[in-house]
Parts: sequence; structure tokens; C-alpha cells
Amino acid sequence: MPLEKFYVSKKVENLCAHCGFCETQILCPGVDECVGCGACVDACPNQAKILKEIYEARKPVKIKVDGETFEVPERITVLKALELLGFNVSRLPVSNSAKTIYAPCRTGGCWACAVLIDGRIKPSCITPVKDGMTIQTDREEVEKLPPLRVVSGFQGHPVGGVGTPYWLKPKGFKAKYIEVACFAHGCILRCPTCQNWEITYSSKEAPLTPSQAAERITRLRWLYGVDRMAISGGESTLNRRWLIQYLQNLKKLNPDKNARLHVDTNAVILTKDYIDELIEAGMTDIGPDIKALKLETFKKVTGIHDDRLAGRLLETEWNAVKYLMDEYLGRIFVGIGIPYNRKLISLEEVREMGERLASWEPNIQVCVLDYRPEFRRQDLERPSYQEMVKVKRVLEEAGLKCVICQTVYGHIGP
Repeated sequence: MPLEKFYVSKKVENLCAHCGFCETQILCPGVDECVGCGACVDACPNQAKILKEIYEARKPVKIKVDGETFEVPERITVLKALELLGFNVSRLPVSNSAKTIYAPCRTGGCWACAVLIDGRIKPSCITPVKDGMTIQTDREEVEKLPPLRVVSGFQGHPVGGVGTPYWLKPKGFKAKYIEVACFAHGCILRCPTCQNWEITYSSKEAPLTPSQAAERITRLRWLYGVDRMAISGGESTLNRRWLIQYLQNLKKLNPDKNARLHVDTNAVILTKDYIDELIEAGMTDIGPDIKALKLETFKKVTGIHDDRLAGRLLETEWNAVKYLMDEYLGRIFVGIGIPYNRKLISLEEVREMGERLASWEPNIQVCVLDYRPEFRRQDLERPSYQEMVKVKRVLEEAGLKCVICQTVYGHIGP
């Protein structure tokens, strides 16, 4: 057998903090059976995992794909096997393109890359190939079964998210549940300051169907006595079929006029038709969290280093905000998120973001998130209360009339 190039995960011992996340929260076949998916590399908060290039001869295994039998090397993912067999693999959504697998998160959380493996839906990005495995990629066949994705963190929420109206947010440290929320695993971004990284990169939990998640969040609604039901992440929009069906189920279970179905999102794949479909499915509130105005800042905040991909994602999130304002403001609630930490984004860029938003709609609610030490950016210092007051003033001077700032002392705003 000839030598071929593969990738395997290796630990950088002097960086490892022995947190155990890669061993307990990632669906992994084990160090000796590493398939080079890279999920542990993306997930490690200390960057103690790397993908190492190796050359070795691997035994071929036989798999059947859409009725045809092929040989591929052992110890690779189904996604990699499909790529070797001529399938295109894309981080961006594709329009029912044959022989293209949409794989945005590649850490096993969103299940957007799911195919039928031995008759069951499985995420292709982290599932190892096995001898005799049968794989079906045809969308019609896959969609005969309910979609799945990993969702967890079902809880009462006292603060709300970007898409929560300001008048519901508590002042200072007053604690009162204003909505219930759940969190979808997996994200297309690699933000070094991710505040939900334990959820974003975890793939060990059992996946849920849309109806299972909707039933669970509805029970929580009545338990906490609230009307708002939110989904955040990770990134909630990656698995479109799942999210649409989740909202449809939620609407059926909560037909009363007081029910509010809230989606928080980074909006980087949120196209016009996707927004239309979300609203038709029942979404009443949305919180697009726009990361930057300039490409270099977007790359710094999101950890996306590919210029072309980063440019597409940045353009899409701004286009989504504009479309929401033009077509749906007044019909649904729209709240916009902006990040701030002086090491990531300048006050001048924040001002320019405010000016663009104010030129579209000065009364739009804008919530500034004070980025704090999280995940891989423990070197950051959380912005002071005084800094956030200054950010608020800058955005108001830019023409915005409804600015909320998250601070160490709670929200300040209207």
C-alpha cells in the first residue's frame, strides 16, 4: 500500500491544562483511532491540540455510497471519504446541489452535514468510516427522517438576548426570569472570545428532533410563567430544516397571541429567503449579532482567517440586517448586537457601525456586548462601566436613539 497524507490530532503537552473537555464532551473514537476531524483542535481553550500531517499506508475499507461500492482509507471521517469520492464540501449553504455536502460547523453539533449511515441519520463531519458501511447522501432519502441536532441548556433566562426588547431587560442586578432559552451546538465561526464554547464545541449529548426540543421548551415556558421562548447557540441557524420545523412545532404548541418565538443569531448565513421562511414558521423576535464593519476586524473577532469566506459571511450578516429593517420592522421585533472590547474593535469602527444602522433606522434597538475574558482570550480585560458609558454616548452621537450597553453592573439603556 502506498504512503498517503493524513492528519491526526496531537496534544501539545506544555499547553494542556487537563480540563478534560476533549475527552468528555467530544464524540471521538479515541486517540489511537483518530480520524483527523479537528473537532478537538477547534474546541481546546488552550490550543493544546493540533492537527499534525503524517504520511502512512492505511488499510482500505469498503463502503457503499448511494448504491455504489468504493474503497477508501480507514480512520477517516465519512465527510472526508465523500470528498475523496468527488463530493464537494462547503461551509456555506448550497441550493440542493447534487454531490455537495453542506458542513458548516464540522465539530458534530449542528448536524447540517448529516447523511444516512446504515439507515440512521449521522453527522458526516465526525463519524468514522467503517468497513461495510452503507451511506446515502440523497436529500430526498435523508429528509424522510426528522432532522436532528444537538441542543441543550434548557433554562430560565433572567437577562434575555440581543433580540429581547429593552423594556423587558432588568435594570442593574435585579433577577427576574423574562424568557426561557435553549442553546444549539455547533458554529460556523471560531470566535476566540466565545462565551458559550462549552456548548458550541460539545457533540457528546444525544441529538433532538425539532418536536422534542419544542416540547421541552414549551414545558419550561409554563414552569417559569413566561411568554418568551428563545433559541441561541453556538449558532441556531446552521441547520435550516431543523430550525424551521422547531419553530413550526413551537407555534403549534403555543398558539396563544402572547407567545413570542425568539431567535438569536450571528446572521452570517441568513439570506432573504431564509428570513422569510423563519417568519412564516412563527418567529416573532430576532437578534442579529453583527461582529464588525471592517473585514480585518471581523476576522479578528470571529477567528475566520480566510478572506473570501470571511468577506461572504460579513456581507451576509449586514444584508440580513438591512432586509429585516426594510421588510419586517414593525411586524416582528428586531434587536441588533454589536461587540466591544478595545483590543478587538475600535471606538471609531463602533461609531461607523452606528452611523450605518442609524441611516437605515435610527430607532432600531442596538445592544452593545462587553466582550470579556473567555475561551482563548483570557488576556482580555472586561471593559469598565465608564468605557461602556462612553460607547453608549458614541452610538447615540452617531444617530441611534435606542442603545443598550451590557456592563459589569448590568444593562444601561433607555
